[in-house]
Amino acid sequence: MSYSVGQVAGFAGVTVRTLHHYDDIGLLVPSERSHAGHRRYSDADLDRLQQILFYRELGFPLEEVAALLDDPDVEPRKHLRRQHELLTARIEKLQKMAEAVEHAMEARTMGIQLTPEEKFEVFGDHDPDQYADEVQRRWGDTEQYRESQRRTASYTKEDWKRITGEMDAVHGRMADLLGQGVPADSVAAMDVAEEHRRFICSSYYDCSHELHACLGQMYVDDPRFTATYENIRTGLAVYMRDAIKANTARHSA
Repeated sequence: MSYSVGQVAGFAGVTVRTLHHYDDIGLLVPSERSHAGHRRYSDADLDRLQQILFYRELGFPLEEVAALLDDPDVEPRKHLRRQHELLTARIEKLQKMAEAVEHAMEARTMGIQLTPEEKFEVFGDHDPDQYADEVQRRWGDTEQYRESQRRTASYTKEDWKRITGEMDAVHGRMADLLGQGVPADSVAAMDVAEEHRRFICSSYYDCSHELHACLGQMYVDDPRFTATYENIRTGLAVYMRDAIKANTARHSA
């Protein structure tokens, strides 16, 4: 039995465009074609699509998914075992986060004051200010740094909450495009990159397209920045860099 591209899109919850893209790049080539040349997918194709979507949900970039699935030394059951392990680890992390939220809710309801350690133990050892001295050493003599210092000095707690939410939203939109397999040099990705640059301009300092391209490269070159983006979605650091680079070229043309 075989299925049309529309049927498969409905089964899997993806767009027909996504399936066409997977076919174009050789990630999921349908086993059959109708007499009219339309794509027809077999049960084996659906199994492969399931594997692709598992890996995509886990944040793997398309190139890595293809390399994993096309490895002749790895049988399908091994992929499933690996995906199960990764998903289980993610579930455990999210469960801990949910428990921390529940704990905080209960404490608020009962009027209990949590210790600082109890409030933040779920977030591990991350210190958002640990690079402040290095930032000043590297960029303290630049106008951008001075402008950023002037602006942020007057920010209130609510300002920081708003800014953090806006930045998270931009990163989320870029991560979604990566997850959908949209090319980094697409109009959609370039538009989000431009949104990212304008966010920096409105919140911190005047960021030219050329400076923005330098920042994009730093996201890949500096492992600490890379880790920040990789924690959002695997491959996002490179994807951000490439989208920013394409957007810079678009505005330089």
